[in-house]
Amino acid sequence: MKVTHRETPLAHRPGAAPEERTLRVAVRADRRNPGVPFDLDSVLALRVNRSAVERRAATLPTRRTVKKEWQAAWLLRAITCLDLTTLQGDDTPGTVQRLCAKARRPVREDLLRALGGADLDVTVAAVCVYHALVPAALQALEGTDIPVAAVSTGFPAGLSPFAERLREIQASLAAGAREIDVVITRAHVLTGEWEALYDEVRAFREACGDALLKVILATGELATLTNVARASRVAMMAGADFIKTSTGKEPVNATLPVGVVMTRAIRTYHEETGWSVGFKPAGGIRTARTALDWLILMKEELGDRWLRATLFRIGASTLLTDIERQLEHFATGRYSAAYRHPMV
Repeated sequence: MKVTHRETPLAHRPGAAPEERTLRVAVRADRRNPGVPFDLDSVLALRVNRSAVERRAATLPTRRTVKKEWQAAWLLRAITCLDLTTLQGDDTPGTVQRLCAKARRPVREDLLRALGGADLDVTVAAVCVYHALVPAALQALEGTDIPVAAVSTGFPAGLSPFAERLREIQASLAAGAREIDVVITRAHVLTGEWEALYDEVRAFREACGDALLKVILATGELATLTNVARASRVAMMAGADFIKTSTGKEPVNATLPVGVVMTRAIRTYHEETGWSVGFKPAGGIRTARTALDWLILMKEELGDRWLRATLFRIGASTLLTDIERQLEHFATGRYSAAYRHPMV
């Protein structure tokens, strides 16, 4: 299957047209990463120069600036790449229904008109919830193309019995989830049991079937950037569709140095195998400025193709509020209070 991409200015294509949504489905069905045989030598050969990575990460926000209407367009693009998430212990069906209402209409219609985007079908990429709330999310999203993603495999610690973790995936799929965010056993990374990690992720991939598999590495608990690079490679070798930074529950979540390491692992894997793997930073991404930093990282390290929801997601809950505030400032010249852009 050959997929072509029209490279038009981002300001003119901030939302997803119906034909683009159809293309996304085709890419997921026919061009997803199948994985490759386990290769321990290629994993152990990876080394990361932390100082160099941190210097690179520090330059990203200063190397490229996005202003005025282009900034508004990039922020609209960020919304279309957003996995709108609620993973709190006090979540209820009502909470999820309100979140899904926001997912369907993430930007107020008066703002879209002011931005010249009244005809754009701007929605988020997915809604991410706990398994028990998948039915509520599906009901609230009925009539849309927005998929429901379920966190699984003993989220967030990933320490429940292995058979139980596989059953969680199967239960979420049976409930209607189209995307599964799984957590790995961090001990496999910390003790260098790379083949065990490969086997674990491979089993998750097989359990997911046609559903999109996003593998959460919990990078804040992996001790070193070299471990992050090696875990990224193993997850991709095992068939991950996306590699994801964090659960959002660790003390340290998505950081730009980790992003540099993971995106370069994706680039190397693509160069070696021809397969494209997506990237999802998650946890602590709360401001529009931070979202722009991640978009810049993707453009700099992986190119324009990774600026679409097929290969880039941002996992966040409160980020959308600040993006909408920034869009209102662009449209009116004034900042509004956060309560004017409620999430739930």
